[in-house]
Amino acid sequence: MVEGRGSVKGNTASKTRPGRRAGVSAPSALDRVRQVALKDKEAQFTALLHHVDLDRLRAAYWAIKPKAAPGVDGVTWLDYGQDLEENLRDLHQRVHRGSYRAKPSRRVFIPKADGRLRPLGIASLEDKILQRATVEVLNAIYEADFLGFSYGFRPRRKPHDALDALAAAIKTRRVNWVLDADIRDFFTRLDQAWLGRFLEHRIADRRVLRLIQKWVSAGVIEDGALTESDEGVPQGASASPLLANVYLHYVFDLWAHQWRRRHARGDVVLSRFADDFVVGFEHRQDAERFLADLRERFAKFNLELADEKTRLIEFGRHAARNRQRRGLGKPETFSFLGFKHICSKTRKGWFMLKRITDAKRMQAKLHALRGEIMRRRHLPIPEQGAWLAAFSAERAW
Repeated sequence: MVEGRGSVKGNTASKTRPGRRAGVSAPSALDRVRQVALKDKEAQFTALLHHVDLDRLRAAYWAIKPKAAPGVDGVTWLDYGQDLEENLRDLHQRVHRGSYRAKPSRRVFIPKADGRLRPLGIASLEDKILQRATVEVLNAIYEADFLGFSYGFRPRRKPHDALDALAAAIKTRRVNWVLDADIRDFFTRLDQAWLGRFLEHRIADRRVLRLIQKWVSAGVIEDGALTESDEGVPQGASASPLLANVYLHYVFDLWAHQWRRRHARGDVVLSRFADDFVVGFEHRQDAERFLADLRERFAKFNLELADEKTRLIEFGRHAARNRQRRGLGKPETFSFLGFKHICSKTRKGWFMLKRITDAKRMQAKLHALRGEIMRRRHLPIPEQGAWLAAFSAERAW
């Protein structure tokens, strides 16, 4: 219940989710791929590109937000849709005859909750369409492979699923220590050569592999200058979340799952969302050994933990009592996916895991909300109220 792989039935065999303005959705023809991936974990798929057809490209176009920022070519969603069918047919033909070329991403920076700037790569609209369609095809394979404690950017999995799984583990399993970890600059340091090797474990269609290579090596344009990319994937591109999950599936997920089966003396629970993960331990010795082995593991794949964001703390049902016995203060807290986790108690004195919105995240959200309200201040009051209600309903505070 906490970390199980879960059923993948219906994820990739279902109809493509068309987005806000899609109209009729495109039927999926990937059930056979999904079934083979489920039954044979060593199978390599040699014919995948034909699944990237016109219907899938069309559905991918409609799934893109109409007001999404344009890439380096300046083509907007509305511009491309003026002659949609002809544009999609041309894209489809170029992809299948091998003449498609990926455009560099447009580099922009957005503020993070800690005051730093996060670099994003905005792909051109045509690249977004093709990446979305290809990711749907690849999900038919990788949703059968990914482990249950991986939650980031997967079909029918949301941040609150990862939070709830972690909460259930802390409440019901023997968790006394928590490792709160973060990977330093993961998206910019991801090793493209290793990524290619990991993809080849399952994908033997050279055309699909060449497409992915074009996306990750297209480079970025910042202030009019092109910078070529020999490592990392552009954060913000449609294909990047899946590629990041593939990388961490082989570097972290499989390794961590084997480690707890072979080396742990007590319970070990995991919850990962993209490059942010939390590991709970029954014994401190297990936690310290895991952390040391993890640093060594990451070093082999050009990754490292961010020391300022990586902490091992005493946390769980017995943390308050154990720390009081040793003359220490209250258990430390940790943040995961924008929520601070606190050891608390019910009115009857039973252990309770308390979650509150992280202060930095709250400030960033309120700042963004204030800007949006200022932009809408000229609208009628009822219209402003309706927008604010919709804004609040869509977001978990």
